[in-house]
Amino acid sequence: FRLLNDFFTTCKVSVNIFSTNKRYTMEDFGDDIVSGSAGSSKTEPRQCSSLRKNGFVCIKDKPCKIVEMTTSKTGKHGSAKVHLTGIDIFTNKKYEDICPSTSTMEVPIVSRREYSLTAINNGFLELLCDDGTIKDDVKLEDNDLGKEILQKYEQADSDDIVVTVTSALGIEQPSSVKIVSAKKAG
Repeated sequence: FRLLNDFFTTCKVSVNIFSTNKRYTMEDFGDDIVSGSAGSSKTEPRQCSSLRKNGFVCIKDKPCKIVEMTTSKTGKHGSAKVHLTGIDIFTNKKYEDICPSTSTMEVPIVSRREYSLTAINNGFLELLCDDGTIKDDVKLEDNDLGKEILQKYEQADSDDIVVTVTSALGIEQPSSVKIVSAKKAG
């Protein structure tokens, strides 16, 4: 109790709530209580030894695809170490990490969805969702894929252009483009 009292005194917070018999509710604290989101997490914990090549892992807080993974033998002074090499799924930069095989790593939840491209406005893709709504918050990247999407959009008359969007850690980015129906030659 003394440690709590010292802590609350240092933080200039009243400790009177510990010495009364009154029951407090959330409303008693007003807007001082901050609540978290009930949404799903963007990562999931997984033991390092259960990771596999071509799987995903967060290295230096970046979502990476594992391209190389080696495990050293258990040494005299500790557990086996795992050397991970991953490529960032959005920037293609190479990242490396070494961790004990028993440690817990964060694995990004990666999803891919296909959308029909309807327009390109101000550097953003207008994508048609399955439910008929328009998604217009995916940026047209200034890279080879972005140029390919723009080229297919400018050349495709009535062809359907499908853009695959990869998302992880709250980031969404186009990852591929294809034309699903070609014009019939008359």
